[in-house]
Amino acid sequence: MLASLAIRDVVLIEKLDLSFDAGLAVLTGETGAGKSILLDSLGLALGHRAEAGLVRAGQTQASVAAAFLPSPDHPCFDILRDQGISAEDELVLRRVLQADGKSRAFINDQPVSVALLKRLGATLVEVQGQHEQVGLADPATHAGLLDAFGALDGERSATATAWATWRDATRRLAAAREAIASAQREEEWLRHAVGELTDLAPEEGEEDTLAAERQRLQQGERRAEAIATALGELTPRDRRAASPARALREAARALERLPPPNEEAQPAIQALAAAQDALSEAETLLSRLMNEAGPDPRRLEQVEERLFALRAGGRKHSVPVSELASLLGRLRARLEALDAGAGEVATLEAAEAKARGSYIAAAGKLSATRRKSAAALEKALAEELPPLKLDRARLVIDITARDENAWGADGQDRVSFLVATNPGQTPGALAKIASGGELSRLMLALKVVLSRGSPVPTLIFDEVDSGIGGATAAAVGERLARVADRVQVLVVTHSPQVAARGTRHFRVAKQVKGQRAETRVEILDQAERYEELARMLAGEKVTEAARAAARSLLGGKE
Repeated sequence: MLASLAIRDVVLIEKLDLSFDAGLAVLTGETGAGKSILLDSLGLALGHRAEAGLVRAGQTQASVAAAFLPSPDHPCFDILRDQGISAEDELVLRRVLQADGKSRAFINDQPVSVALLKRLGATLVEVQGQHEQVGLADPATHAGLLDAFGALDGERSATATAWATWRDATRRLAAAREAIASAQREEEWLRHAVGELTDLAPEEGEEDTLAAERQRLQQGERRAEAIATALGELTPRDRRAASPARALREAARALERLPPPNEEAQPAIQALAAAQDALSEAETLLSRLMNEAGPDPRRLEQVEERLFALRAGGRKHSVPVSELASLLGRLRARLEALDAGAGEVATLEAAEAKARGSYIAAAGKLSATRRKSAAALEKALAEELPPLKLDRARLVIDITARDENAWGADGQDRVSFLVATNPGQTPGALAKIASGGELSRLMLALKVVLSRGSPVPTLIFDEVDSGIGGATAAAVGERLARVADRVQVLVVTHSPQVAARGTRHFRVAKQVKGQRAETRVEILDQAERYEELARMLAGEKVTEAARAAARSLLGGKE
């Protein structure tokens, strides 16, 4: 409910702080005292349209803060959580309006958009006035109100669940169809790529193994070349060239031909013989190394061909060679999905059709119960209208089927509250009724019947008693009191019969200070209420008869 309202520098109000309780609060005062200013101020805090003219003359800005105490399960908390705003027991909506018409909005002192302020305000307060109706005049609310009246929570929940299941089945089917369509668009490429990679047959870690082997083979080739060079120096290919072995033999023979005595040449001859033995051993060792280190040119070629083929495959598919094997697995899976896709789509189509049938059944049951509830609601309203001087009015609840593209979690129906205020008149939309007073009373009748199902905790009626008096005004007051048993009600009234029903009475008055007028609001005690009601009954001059009538309206309590 609305707990308090703080107004600063709005039109004729310099500073005003009001507190509210549950039940029926009435605001009275002479015409022009500023009652509409209070509603305009509250409208600012609720996100309604702001006009620069609301800023008090001579001031740079105006501000209004409305504090609410919603129930823990109120839908406003879902909105706050979605917006990441801390949810507290007390909810404060604040608006600051600059003299140039620009404004800023706050929720619990956190800056927000005016659109969010208005969205949240609509869940907290509903205004019914002669010139502006919020809530019941909006056809979008009618289905929910009818369902609340008929206590159709079970049917509505079942329909919403069936709708969510159907939507999920539809999304899954669409995703499967898109996946198949995408695969079909690239089927030729897929089959070519899979065939190419299958022929290549990449293995995990193969690139590293081949690179290591290639390096080993290349090193072996260089080693063999070095050994062959060394061996070639010992055994020249040119037979005319003198080899080291031949040179040693020729040198030894020359020394052996020395004439005797040649003992002094023996050490040299022995050294040459040892050199020949060492040279022979070197040749043997080098030949053995050559045989052992001799590379396999064909193997190196095979390794390089395989390694280069793998790397070319990686470049072609824009992946590292190490991922070629997993890529082949993924491409094969896509081909298999394409081959199996028809069967999956058929299964999903069957599931979607079943979910659609379940939704249609649930929505059909909801529609049938709605029609029964509509008949009961029309009957209940027909009983409420005559005492409100609307005995010629007829309210019709029109339920029509929506096109399939407009179906939703709330069913397949379009629910509209229509009214005809005169016999023979074609029922029309509530918001198009010509008489503001008739519309306000009609809204009151609806609220009397529907208030138990409304999630909005605070209702405001602006001059719902316009143009009526006597028994009709008393009937209006009695019904406002009944609505106030369920939700908080604030009513701006000129009717003493309505004002007498209030559990709290605010009097709005305009005072002149110097050259400036100022709107003041005061809470009346019992004695002050007598005088105010007497003024409302008698007019400018209050008589004892008027005071007696006021006591009668208030039950004679002093």
